[in-house]
Amino acid sequence: MIQIGNTYNLRVVKETKFGVYLDAENLNEILLPSKYVPENLGVDDTVEVFLYLDSEDRPVATTQTPKAQLGEFAYLQVKDNNRIGAFLDWGLDKDLLVPFPEQHRPMILGKSYLVFLYLDNEDRITATSQIDKAVLEDDQHDFRPQQEVDLIIANTTELGFKAIVNHSHWGLLYKDEVDQRLSFGQSIPGYIKHIRPDGKIDLSLKSSQQLRENYTQVIQDYLRKHDGYAPLHDKSPPAEISDLLGMSKGQFKKAAGALYKQRVITIEKDGIRLV
Repeated sequence: MIQIGNTYNLRVVKETKFGVYLDAENLNEILLPSKYVPENLGVDDTVEVFLYLDSEDRPVATTQTPKAQLGEFAYLQVKDNNRIGAFLDWGLDKDLLVPFPEQHRPMILGKSYLVFLYLDNEDRITATSQIDKAVLEDDQHDFRPQQEVDLIIANTTELGFKAIVNHSHWGLLYKDEVDQRLSFGQSIPGYIKHIRPDGKIDLSLKSSQQLRENYTQVIQDYLRKHDGYAPLHDKSPPAEISDLLGMSKGQFKKAAGALYKQRVITIEKDGIRLV
């Protein structure tokens, strides 16, 4: 079923002086105004369009690309404020409304906010900055470890960064595993690191292979700077490993084991040594 707020490839069924009409199936024929019609587009051709409502609440199509679609989050700038609410720049000629009741805090002209797009009771595309209502907390998802996902940085906690995973669920990036600057509203690729028993999601900005390669490189760099030796082993306290290498004991053991298998290091009673 075709729905307002999404992008589709639709067939041209009629040409007029106002533009072309597209077959939108359950939504009947929808106008693509002349200013958006690509050159040489004719009857029976298909065109990729985004569907929304015009100023008179009629379905209309555009070839402009919005910064977000229905059911998605985006970090958007306020272009105008009036008695109805705030209007955001989302890439289309018609701005996106955030009604006053849907503003987590009063929106200020020129500032940007993380918002979620939904349809109101009259099927108009609307946004809310009350994102906690839109992100799912339950464990009903099918994410799996090492799955590549899209992340939007949405908040910070004592543990790290809360991120929205694939526009649907909360996940957590631990701060001691983040080696780059992250900003609120930033979109960034990431990976599912671990699914906890309660369904909560731990995230990583690197795949397991990338993390292993990073940790093995850290160990090698340390050894080269310290005459090829590190006084670390299976019985070393986690705090000592963290102080010397900046990684957890589990990460150290996996990386050291990989280097040992590659015959890059030898494992001695009181430490490891570069071959």
